[in-house]
Amino acid sequence: MGNFGKRAFGNGIEFTTEIVNGKCPTCNNFGIFISLESSFYRCTTCGNDLEQKINGIISYIPIGGPGSEIKLGRVSKEIQ
Repeated sequence: MGNFGKRAFGNGIEFTTEIVNGKCPTCNNFGIFISLESSFYRCTTCGNDLEQKINGIISYIPIGGPGSEIKLGRVSKEIQ
């Protein structure tokens, strides 16, 4: 693994990760959010992508592009 990113991929790939706690606005559960890029996180409970907003307090909102439909709520699974 010492040569990964040294040849065809240039100087290699560098990741900076961050792990934070918070309440997901999509699934309404307190959980862990993982970030590979600053201010964008993924909820480990439901898997939705969130954007961190800092405006006096830190809050997380679902990510969506202009005109995209965002459905908030729980996904139910049938157990057979």
